Amino acid sequence: METEKEKEKNRSHTVKRFIHAYAKKASRHLLLFLKWTLISVAVGVVVGGFSTLFAFIMNTVTEYREKNDYIILLLPFAGILTVFLYSAFKYKNDKGTNLVLSTIHAQSEIPFRMAPLIFITTILTHFFGGSAGREGAALQLGGSIGNQLGRWFRLDDADKRVVVLCGMSAAFSALFGTPLAAAVFSMEVVSVGVMYYAALVPCVFSSLIAYYFAVFFKIKEIDLSGIIFPELEAINALETVFLSILCAVVSILFIILLHTTGDLFRKYMKNPYVRITLSAVVIVALSFLLGTRDYNGAGMNVIARAVDGEAVPYAFLLKMIFTAITIEAGFRGGEIVPSLFIGATFGCAFGGLIGFSPSVCAAVGMTAVFCGVTNCPITSLLISLELFGLEGIPYFMIAVAVSYFMSGYYGLYKDQTIVYSKYKTKYLNRKTRN
Repeated sequence: METEKEKEKNRSHTVKRFIHAYAKKASRHLLLFLKWTLISVAVGVVVGGFSTLFAFIMNTVTEYREKNDYIILLLPFAGILTVFLYSAFKYKNDKGTNLVLSTIHAQSEIPFRMAPLIFITTILTHFFGGSAGREGAALQLGGSIGNQLGRWFRLDDADKRVVVLCGMSAAFSALFGTPLAAAVFSMEVVSVGVMYYAALVPCVFSSLIAYYFAVFFKIKEIDLSGIIFPELEAINALETVFLSILCAVVSILFIILLHTTGDLFRKYMKNPYVRITLSAVVIVALSFLLGTRDYNGAGMNVIARAVDGEAVPYAFLLKMIFTAITIEAGFRGGEIVPSLFIGATFGCAFGGLIGFSPSVCAAVGMTAVFCGVTNCPITSLLISLELFGLEGIPYFMIAVAVSYFMSGYYGLYKDQTIVYSKYKTKYLNRKTRN
């Protein structure tokens, strides 16, 4: 039998062992925390700096094009230059944002030369009136720089993939001014149903640093706040559900149009110079035929008008066509801002048709279509809150839930993986439909 003194001594030894083990683990975690803090600061500053410069130039060329719309006549020459640059850099088979996702899946590497290429060619697309967004460039720019920094820091493959995620978050944050959504997007978009939480600290830090970097240099995005959301009632909820279902269908149609257009282009116009030149001519001709430049560039001004309650009923369809021709012909840019354009104009038109607030429906449409094409419900909710404020939470929750459910397994990015089913607690591990 142990005496009380011996029991006390054993308890004391147990406590000391526990404290020693905890201190050892805590010190290891602290070192890891400091390591990723330093890395994320470096990524936030470097990627934030490049992204801020990119955003400034993009805003400048967009402003110039809007004041001198004749510049779109030179779009075919911009296309030829784009193909030439990728050929000169010996990087003909560009997979765009898919390459970034493939890198995170450890299936390929992002060449550092992608950064200047995507920087220059996306500016060419926007300067001369191609219909595309800017986030594709942001994700590729951030991913490329992040990957290179990972090499310079001599990180192992797993840590390099985390740095790529950091770079994506930083670039997205600086360009869109939505640090919360940017931090989560890169962790959520890679694998549907699984979040890369190992990247949480570095993605949050790099996103915030890049955001404040852009704010410091007065990079301003369009203000979409100010919508008055009525209290959610049964009829409003039903209308929101119906709109969200329709937006899921629109998102699927947009994805199918993009990839079908690309397949047809590559089948019948194998020469990239011919393909991009003829497509540019079609875009220019359509622009003059329609008598508007609303469908050239990203279209942030059209999104703002839709949120204010004004949209052409068929604007969403025209933007889908313009963007499919632009992106799949070989011009550089992204599909997410066009998705926001499509959602805003479709929602606005829907609201006007049924007699519900077009502004509220535009915001719901943006959220639902974004969720439908990216399969990122958490990011969709966060970006809607950052853009429109907290008052619309009930509407955005419905939009995100319904669109995510109804959009099936379609997705913008071919290398996005559906890890878990949207409909059952079932492991799938398959690529998205295109």
